[in-house]
Amino acid sequence: MRVVSLLPSATELLASVSDQETLSHMLVGRSHECDFPAELAHIPVLTRARTHGGDSAAIDQEVSAALTSGASLYELDEQLLAELAPDVILTQSLCDVCSIDLRTVERVAANLPKKPIVVNLDPKSIFDVFDDLLRVGEACGMTKRAEDAMVALRARYWSAVDFVNPYVPGPEVLFLEWCDPLFCGGHWTPALIEAAGARHALNVAGAKSRRVSPEEVLESAPERVIVCPCGFDLARVRQEYDAITSSRWWSLIPAVMEAHPRSIALVDGNQMFNRPGPRLVDAFEWLVAWVNGRDELVPRGFPVEYPVQ
Repeated sequence: MRVVSLLPSATELLASVSDQETLSHMLVGRSHECDFPAELAHIPVLTRARTHGGDSAAIDQEVSAALTSGASLYELDEQLLAELAPDVILTQSLCDVCSIDLRTVERVAANLPKKPIVVNLDPKSIFDVFDDLLRVGEACGMTKRAEDAMVALRARYWSAVDFVNPYVPGPEVLFLEWCDPLFCGGHWTPALIEAAGARHALNVAGAKSRRVSPEEVLESAPERVIVCPCGFDLARVRQEYDAITSSRWWSLIPAVMEAHPRSIALVDGNQMFNRPGPRLVDAFEWLVAWVNGRDELVPRGFPVEYPVQ
């Protein structure tokens, strides 16, 4: 079986059902963003971003312009893909901003001499992620391993839920998935926040992340804030945090005014919450611990910082 993954979360799903040796032989190509597990760094890279980076506002402008024109934000090395001759291509239709779009992948796959199976992942909840694990395992010939991995992940999820008191209203949480402009979390994130015993007034479960105004943020009166910009590591998240703390509205939200210990959390947005893979359970365990004061639940090495206010 020869597999190409064009999606970081799909690579992590595949890794969760494979031992290292099997994975290193099976995975013959990856996206430029597939950086976990680190042992896969030698796997050929098939994509690259067309955006040039910069600060959050500049990235947002590039992304908006590309989406308006209908252009893809990523390039796919079609010649290398043909040379790799995959049996399976793992990709997604969830978000054209996060990785190469499904239309491009399907077009290229249809013209390959050996037609691969294209597995399209489109999760809206953590339970969809569990189902995706089974789909990836079945497509790659590892159904039993995928079932075992799924059962283990579900058990961890429900074990964390046991620490939530459903009869006590939890804090209002502001989850910043982007900082300039402001975007609140969507897809699976609102449901995870609610399952952890908190509230998320700015968005609903299953809806896309959306742009919000400072006025909406103030109206929601968040008592807790998670700064977790999509695709940014902790060092970059610190920069984003420093920028938003200078905004006029920032000092007016309850999380800042009341200054409770750990009321603000900076989380690695490249690894956690924004990738719908196995580590979404890690993110949920941390979330339950943070909301409910149960530090024993925090996964070892979880990438979070609590800035001094």
